[in-house]
Amino acid sequence: MDNYNKKVLKANRLTIKEMVVAIFGPVVNLMFIIIFVLLEKEKIFNVEAEILIYINLLIFILNILPIYPLDGGRIIKNLIHLFYGKVISIKAINIISNIMAVLLAIITIILSIATTNILYIFVVIYIVVIVIKENKICKMKIKMYKILENNIAINRD
Repeated sequence: MDNYNKKVLKANRLTIKEMVVAIFGPVVNLMFIIIFVLLEKEKIFNVEAEILIYINLLIFILNILPIYPLDGGRIIKNLIHLFYGKVISIKAINIISNIMAVLLAIITIILSIATTNILYIFVVIYIVVIVIKENKICKMKIKMYKILENNIAINRD
């Protein structure tokens, strides 16, 4: 039993490390936004600071969305993993990602019509493709865990 507890503790430490790494993605974008706001009147690499602020703000917003494998999705998945376990975290983040992708698609369609800018649609297409790919991976992982559970149950008998 002590060996099992050590493995769980090691897995939890790894999960926390992954979550910290995922948190620092958006934090770096926020730091760049703050730096560029402070240098707003300056040109940086011959580019207006406003453009750099806008770019980092868009990357921050996109990255913080609770869609796996974006940083926001990784943070939520790891939090769920810490409190409820790996299998539940995989199922939960898959559901959350699907809901967010649909909401994002609806918002993007409305935004594209309102602004007559179709560039937003390309971002959503990319996210939807990622979510579809992750759905397949999620199904495979859940099958794998079920097979492992069945093998463990058979070995106990």
